[in-house]
Amino acid sequence: MIPVGQSVLTLNDLSDVLFKNKAITLPEAALENINTNFEFLQQFSSNKLIYGINTGFGPMAQYKVSEENLLQLQYNLIRSHSSGSGVLLSPLLVKALMVARLNSLMQGFSGIHQDIVELLRDLINKNVTPCIYEHGGVGASGDLVQLAHLGLVLIGEGEVIYEDCLRPTADVFKSLGVTPLSIHVREGLATINGTSAMTGIGLVNIIQAQKLLGWSAMLSAMTNEVVEAYDDHYSQQLNIVKHHIGQNKVAAMLREILEGSKMIRSRSKHLYHADGIKHDVFEDKVQEYYSLRCVTQVLGPIYDTITNAENVLVNELNSVNDNPVVDHVNQNIFHGGNFHGDYVSLEMDKLKIAITKLSMLAERQLNYLLNDKLNQKFPPFINLGVLGLNFGMQGMQFTATSTVAENQTLSFPMYVHSIPNNNDNQDIVSMGCNAALMTKKVIDNAFAVLGIQLMTIAQAIDYLNCQQKLSPHTLELYNQVREMFPKFIEDQPKYKEMEAVRLFLETNHPAISIKS
Repeated sequence: MIPVGQSVLTLNDLSDVLFKNKAITLPEAALENINTNFEFLQQFSSNKLIYGINTGFGPMAQYKVSEENLLQLQYNLIRSHSSGSGVLLSPLLVKALMVARLNSLMQGFSGIHQDIVELLRDLINKNVTPCIYEHGGVGASGDLVQLAHLGLVLIGEGEVIYEDCLRPTADVFKSLGVTPLSIHVREGLATINGTSAMTGIGLVNIIQAQKLLGWSAMLSAMTNEVVEAYDDHYSQQLNIVKHHIGQNKVAAMLREILEGSKMIRSRSKHLYHADGIKHDVFEDKVQEYYSLRCVTQVLGPIYDTITNAENVLVNELNSVNDNPVVDHVNQNIFHGGNFHGDYVSLEMDKLKIAITKLSMLAERQLNYLLNDKLNQKFPPFINLGVLGLNFGMQGMQFTATSTVAENQTLSFPMYVHSIPNNNDNQDIVSMGCNAALMTKKVIDNAFAVLGIQLMTIAQAIDYLNCQQKLSPHTLELYNQVREMFPKFIEDQPKYKEMEAVRLFLETNHPAISIKS
């Protein structure tokens, strides 16, 4: 079980909850801290004006709310902000959101009753996921709209996804014996005021981006392998003189992937001898195209971007990100803007730009393999049939190219796209959830492009009949992809195989990964 609330929750912890369905537990010491914090708020707020306790919200904070309406105020907040639109977030993303919200509340600075964290724990462990829509939050008072839909389910209203079916919350709660949340003091505001939607989605993005980087390194290595490139461009000696961690990590990954290959050539054996300079024009390329030769320099900054994004979002995951902060340690309540999502928004924009570049690298390597005038090694479109009659990978290249083009357009940053709203109370916002969702789209697209690249490499290997010359790692991947996508000569629809290969990449880690 994964404990939440007493120690730092890591990306691996979250991954175990999301992808291995590990249950979470709430340590007793953390629950005691929550109870102490809750009791402090009750005592401290007596005869004081406290935002969100006995005032309206946002620009209506100047209005005092009467004693008899304090609990209704919290219900009103949840119901009024349950105004999302667009498609529903996937259960995976919603589960990540719920873990992020729970972990923030478990820090013990939100003035909440332990009922809410126990309910969140139970829903997560039972895989009951609220219906939350993609559009709504602007990421300044946090992800208000997305989290309001979470709050709506906590109070027993709205709808949930349970056992792959959309059902009324009340029906699912009744069947599972779950008691809806009863508001105590500020559970409404504490639920919806925070960055947990953008953070949960963002952390899933990082997990998937790590897979993409590993696959990109693998497919870049295989592309170099089938064209019999030279080995010095990913050598330790060349890369170590450039002092970037990511570049040297990627170079090490390439060396590990290609260890044992009988196709990669040594420059010293082929060019560094007297016979190599007898001709005025050389048939062999002295240096490969940049998409082959500059893999470490292109994927290196992507590695560093993913690593930095992980650090920032794990910090956000383990932070208190609502307002105000109820601080029983210092015996005070502090008003500010910890709900603001700029940290997440900026990292998501950087991540989607990096992944777009990764997809661009894949598209250029793909084009090199498919263009016989460039590679001078394979038939056009690696057509294994009759030229002119058959088309090989031609149709699939169109899909890869158009998908990369979409990524390029999606890469415009949300971080600098603030629109004031809320009667100008929220006059500069993060758009963090939008940024995270756009990044997810870029990542999804990248998996599709790499899937087409992998299919093309498999066709190239069959054209060369070089399976026995591959490295052990690349041969294993070749065999895996051929189980889903058999060698083809005659033209047939390939969209189902494309989807199978994409899904394989999306749900599996490469043998050599960013964490190796």
